[in-house]
Amino acid sequence: MSGTELERGTVTEEDIGFEAEEELWTDDTSGDHAGWFCVATDPFPCPAEGCPFVALYMTAVHLILVWERRDDPNLLRHAQRAKEVGRNPRVVVYEPEFGPSASYYAWEAAGRPVHAVKKI
Repeated sequence: MSGTELERGTVTEEDIGFEAEEELWTDDTSGDHAGWFCVATDPFPCPAEGCPFVALYMTAVHLILVWERRDDPNLLRHAQRAKEVGRNPRVVVYEPEFGPSASYYAWEAAGRPVHAVKKI
């Protein structure tokens, strides 16, 4: 490499507030996901330091993840993960009264953003 030494890189976390992340979902949350499926869980606190949000469903950026089909392989995989960590998952029909939603596939397409990333 012509005298250039390789160095170990570092990862930094930008200080992005919830409001900035929520903008990623503007188009998706305007859709009607009533009748889609989500995964209800035992209450689970947001991992962001100082955030008072407690999820009752599998969420991303405080939005309930929803799937069109009850037997979607990704829904079942995420429910299994929740079971493995003791969150008592249950697949239920999503109702708008549960809170704002985002389709799982829109979340994936947006790069799987999360509200908080644990610093190492």
